[in-house]
Amino acid sequence: MTTTTLTWVGGPTLLLELAGQTFLTDPTFDAAPAEYPGGATLRKLVGPAVPAADVRPDVVLLSHDQHADNLDHAGRDLLSRVPTVLSTPTAAGRVPGIRGLEPWEVTDVGDVRVTAVPAQHGPQGAEAQSGPVTGFVLEAAGVPTVYVSGDNASVDVVDQVARRFPDIGLAVLFVGGANVGRFGAEPMTLDARRASAAADLLDRAKVVPVHHTDWAHFVDPLSAVQERFARGGRAERLVVLDRGVPTAV
Repeated sequence: MTTTTLTWVGGPTLLLELAGQTFLTDPTFDAAPAEYPGGATLRKLVGPAVPAADVRPDVVLLSHDQHADNLDHAGRDLLSRVPTVLSTPTAAGRVPGIRGLEPWEVTDVGDVRVTAVPAQHGPQGAEAQSGPVTGFVLEAAGVPTVYVSGDNASVDVVDQVARRFPDIGLAVLFVGGANVGRFGAEPMTLDARRASAAADLLDRAKVVPVHHTDWAHFVDPLSAVQERFARGGRAERLVVLDRGVPTAV
């Protein structure tokens, strides 16, 4: 089976080379420190390991457009030079050039089949406040099936995805237990405990944690995820990427 090459840019931003296509998740390329006012002020602590000018993705997989820690100013600028940008229908209504996919909708990009999958950005009913988000599953001949969770906090959602795609071999999980106080103690992305439970459901997959640092609103650092996986006997399944270093998986 052909390897897949991953380069972690920072935050939720990952370059993924798969079956002749280069995918980029949630573009965040602004320098740091930076602040983004809104319903909650988001504070960026660390800038990208790779500048936007040096990346040339064929496809952007955008979990959502409404939060700066998933699409910042430089990330928005980058979208205009990417041939294919996939996200939610709501994002497509706000940002020119985005193709919106409903949950379970399928599209082909080259030899890669992309399926939009559900994501829940907080506890049950979070969409009313946090807005719609999406994840993605990528399938192609001769390469591992890849799941990109997007900003999802629900283990039940991961279970739905795992049941539909039992052969997922690589899971890019947005972790960190993001919390801006909107839902009390309930996180808006997978915390360490939920990431570990997700790994149990994705039992054939190597797990790549992203979105665990670089912003002030993360509760569980990467070390918490590593400790939880180690305690559960899952440490060998965790693929921790060095910032800016292409890594074959």
